[in-house]
Amino acid sequence: MATIKELAKYCGVSVATVSNILNNKPGASEKTRKTVLEMAEKLDYTPNVVAKSLKMQKTRSIGVIAEDMTIFSIPDIIDGITDYCQERDYQILLTNLRLFKKYNDTYYNRDDYYKTVGLEIRKLMEKQVEGIIYVAAHERIIRCIPDTLSVPAVMAYGYSKSEKVPSIVVDDVHGASEMLQYLVSQGHRKIGVITGKPDSLHAQARLIGYQQVLFQNGILYDPGLVLEGDWTREAGYRCSNLLLEKGVTAIFCMNDLMAGGVYDRVDELGLMVGEDISIAGYDGRELSGYYRPPLTTVNLPLHDIGYKASERIIDLINGKIMEAGSENVSYVGCSLLVRKSIKNIT
Repeated sequence: MATIKELAKYCGVSVATVSNILNNKPGASEKTRKTVLEMAEKLDYTPNVVAKSLKMQKTRSIGVIAEDMTIFSIPDIIDGITDYCQERDYQILLTNLRLFKKYNDTYYNRDDYYKTVGLEIRKLMEKQVEGIIYVAAHERIIRCIPDTLSVPAVMAYGYSKSEKVPSIVVDDVHGASEMLQYLVSQGHRKIGVITGKPDSLHAQARLIGYQQVLFQNGILYDPGLVLEGDWTREAGYRCSNLLLEKGVTAIFCMNDLMAGGVYDRVDELGLMVGEDISIAGYDGRELSGYYRPPLTTVNLPLHDIGYKASERIIDLINGKIMEAGSENVSYVGCSLLVRKSIKNIT
């Protein structure tokens, strides 16, 4: 593979002339331009992008730190980041921390892994990235990005609680409200709930959405119909009996896995989902389409969160001033996916 100096020598022109022609700048004759371009193709000349980037002090690269690529939410967020970066001709340098593989979900309430994040940030900075996006596996407060970072940073699917680090998160209040409003529109007024873990920001926001819709429709909130789950299929199975005994016509599960547990118990009891009991989920996971009948659920805007995080980081790189309050949080709305698991009882 030829260098630019060798290309100039073969063509009998200066390096500056070759550079101008390759960068489509004026000044060279049409004959010289044709000679240089033909010789570049013949010699399979490829520009030294790294050297050019260092000279211009622009690498057009963004560092992406993912907590764990095995968590269902992260690949779609990464896809959204990549989508916008490709549109803007930026590359991403991806680091996978593998935190869930190492610690399961126990690391959600710890900060000792922040040192590891700091090391990965340093490695990315050494590669001259122009910005950094941190992708969380589960929304929570994460203060692992220092305010003193010399390049812009964005938190995707988590809260940085920093004026300097924007956070892009799902609007779970909106998502739960959409689902509950649909249930009410189908005639359901006694709606049981299986929540996630009580310290989860997702669960807290989804419960607010549930309560808001009850209030808006004049339905009295009954805390006895809200049972604590832990996001697992077993929790859905465990909570089913009590809710069915209380005579609910519908059960809103705060994720699709717990909904699967409700399906299991309902089937054991000889009942039919979508006929004897209505079930709603949340997350829009692929498995929800394989339940029988397919589960009505809420699609998380994971791709859109990544896309918006990428859009935000590139705006910051280019010096765009963002209007934001002290929280510096942007919410991305969810969408309802209606299937056959909810019966109209009006």
